[in-house]
Amino acid sequence: MDRRGLLAATAATGLALATVSFAHAEDHAEDRAGPGPDGPHRTRTVRGTLPVGSPDYVYLPVEVPRGVAEFAVSYTYGRPPVPPGAQGNALDIGLFDERGTALGGRGFRGWSGGARTSFFVRADAATPGYLPGPVRPGTWHIALAPYTVAPEGLPYEVTVTLRFGEPGRTPAPVYPPERAKGRGRAWYRGDCHVHSIHSDGRRTPAEVAAAARAAGLDFINSSEHNTTSAHAAWEGLWGDDLLILTGEEITTRNGHVLAVGTDPGVFVDWRYRARENRFGRYAHQVRRAGGLVVPAHPHATCIGCNWKFGLADADAVEVWNGPWTPDDEIALAEWDNALVAAVRNPGDGGDGPGRWLPAMGNSDAHREPDRLGHPQTVVLAESLSRRAILAGIRAGRSYLAESAALTLAFGATDGRGGHAGIGERLRAAADAPVTVRLEVSGAAADCTVRLVTDQGVLLTAPLSAAGTGVVEWRTTPAHAAYVRAEVRHAPAVPGLPGAFAALTNPVFLDAAAGAAG
Repeated sequence: MDRRGLLAATAATGLALATVSFAHAEDHAEDRAGPGPDGPHRTRTVRGTLPVGSPDYVYLPVEVPRGVAEFAVSYTYGRPPVPPGAQGNALDIGLFDERGTALGGRGFRGWSGGARTSFFVRADAATPGYLPGPVRPGTWHIALAPYTVAPEGLPYEVTVTLRFGEPGRTPAPVYPPERAKGRGRAWYRGDCHVHSIHSDGRRTPAEVAAAARAAGLDFINSSEHNTTSAHAAWEGLWGDDLLILTGEEITTRNGHVLAVGTDPGVFVDWRYRARENRFGRYAHQVRRAGGLVVPAHPHATCIGCNWKFGLADADAVEVWNGPWTPDDEIALAEWDNALVAAVRNPGDGGDGPGRWLPAMGNSDAHREPDRLGHPQTVVLAESLSRRAILAGIRAGRSYLAESAALTLAFGATDGRGGHAGIGERLRAAADAPVTVRLEVSGAAADCTVRLVTDQGVLLTAPLSAAGTGVVEWRTTPAHAAYVRAEVRHAPAVPGLPGAFAALTNPVFLDAAAGAAG
């Protein structure tokens, strides 16, 4: 039966859907009951149409009686052809239990976005993207999230099946350890933006772990869209050669942000826009859970991907996402402008840069042929542990590389024994000579080195045909407040920059009168 009558306007939410009740036969939904092959169950199907201008999230309430062992949902929606330039229909979906839909996610039970058309939850298991646990009686809510709506509206059909029986037992989650044994101070390679079948990826966690090892990575961060269901899916996949951090890609309608290395099981809500001024609250939640806040692909062109929340609450920023594209070039330019602002606005001590954001590079790999570790962030850390890796990223002691084959060494020295590496400060007199040195190995034969300062690109030098080389450049703190290195491939289009092979965070040169290193 068509249920357009379920849709009503309200002042508070813009749209409200009438409750689906399994207790009353007179409810207008289609109702099917029977023993079935999986035991006794009841099924109801509701239909409606979401109009243009619908809220970001519309909730379909479902009254769940006692004795339910499994809550299952399937859905479809209309995808009519639209004229050129008009948006078609796309409808995401998720689930909240009887604890409610309030921001903060206390009632959160799962999210699949538009990645699948059906899911279930029960005490002992759940569809990837969803959290296992008891199906308690009360009002549950199916979250319908119209990503885009065609001019004639978005017709949908949702089928809810409740299966009755013994509830089963919820297994205690097993989370990855926070440290790999026997790994001391070293440069560690990682990819903090990867996806599996727990959101819109196509690889299983086992396949992700295998791909990470094949790419020469030492750590990865589990970063599924708007769900923590993968946190407990890595059992048996970690080892002393692979540290697995837990996190989330917080996917709002005004941009995506990585929660990197949060405590296992910590869920961070995404249901807000920049104009609501709520992001700071959730950024604080990420840090309170021990993680880093990293805006992802801030200038990506997909709908809802462009970052609108500013960088005041960020700990780092993803300037390189997957294969190099023009939006990465824009992100890089924005990041470099922020570095210039940091050195022109010193910190509280009156010298040295003000607050600055390190750059990160991640693959955002979803499926074959996406390459994990293209690019990767190479971090100097005291150990292969969550605490040490996050400290290295936060401090900017890192560089970005297109593969594990490429290695950099970069730093600056003065004539009095002072030295600073990536992410560090070298204090010297304003006119003191400083030598900047870059060593490259494992690059392609077509690569060129560029040294970039707050004054722009001040040195360009080709590498050898073997993809190796040493570049030295002499400067002073008065001439360059920071120096960073780029290794780029030959341009695919004459006159435009080539794609990156590698990129370093800056070395800062502080002009302090009479200062030694």
